[in-house]
Amino acid sequence: MQLLTYLIFYPLIKIISIQPFCVVYKISDFVNFLLYKVFKYRLKTVRRNLKLVFPNKTDIELREIEKGFYNHFSDITIESIKAYGMSKNQMMKRYTYENIDVLRKIQKKKKNIILLCGHYSNFEWLLSVGYNTKGNGYGIYTPMTNKYFDRLFKKIRKKHKAFLVSRYKIKEFMMSLDNNKYYLFGFAADQSPRKVGKSYINEFFGHKVPIFTGAERFARDYNLSVVFADINRVKRGYYRTKFIEIHDNKDSSYSITDQFIKLLEEQVYRDPNQYFWSHNRFKHLIN
Repeated sequence: MQLLTYLIFYPLIKIISIQPFCVVYKISDFVNFLLYKVFKYRLKTVRRNLKLVFPNKTDIELREIEKGFYNHFSDITIESIKAYGMSKNQMMKRYTYENIDVLRKIQKKKKNIILLCGHYSNFEWLLSVGYNTKGNGYGIYTPMTNKYFDRLFKKIRKKHKAFLVSRYKIKEFMMSLDNNKYYLFGFAADQSPRKVGKSYINEFFGHKVPIFTGAERFARDYNLSVVFADINRVKRGYYRTKFIEIHDNKDSSYSITDQFIKLLEEQVYRDPNQYFWSHNRFKHLIN
């Protein structure tokens, strides 16, 4: 069944990836219509999240953010496929960095880096950062159920100097690092933790929830520098990232995590359309 599903959808993925961007965004508009108007993809979750985060906004204002989210979500979905057909020059033209020297200075100290981000803007293309620095980008991820699609999306990222490492094999991977090479690890660190009972509890957009701290533990265990990737959409299909180094305050058990949450909140308040409201960040809400 997995192979059959792959064989059905792979030609479509391949066709989309080789289309010019003007066609790609026509496809995205159609996907947006299907997700928002026809299937109402996670619409209840989106509306609940928006109500929780923006309690003082009117229904009209919330609907505008809702529409903006579905437009953006459709673009990111199709752009992740389009990456398969993009050249290095196209990627570097469309995904730029305001202060790449932040990463280069850290690398001069012979340190590896964690790039922290939320599910915000185009975090999928962030791992192409290896075009601009020493070493490659590595995304820590949960493997897909369908092994054929899992291989395909690894192949897509590899094209742009990015690699995926299963979260189940990260310790083994860290033990095998080459001291003569550089590594940049990407973490979308705003997901909800699975083990709620022993999780760190703090406020996220004014609500007490369990907070994922895996990236902080990872940074401390392996002595990695931590940098927040403040990604922003300049215009459709073009993104610019500003890097903000996060300095660990050893006196606090969750210094890195707290700084990350603050930076993410500022980012979302600045332009809420670019956040993934379909993810259930508040499923373990603590009253």
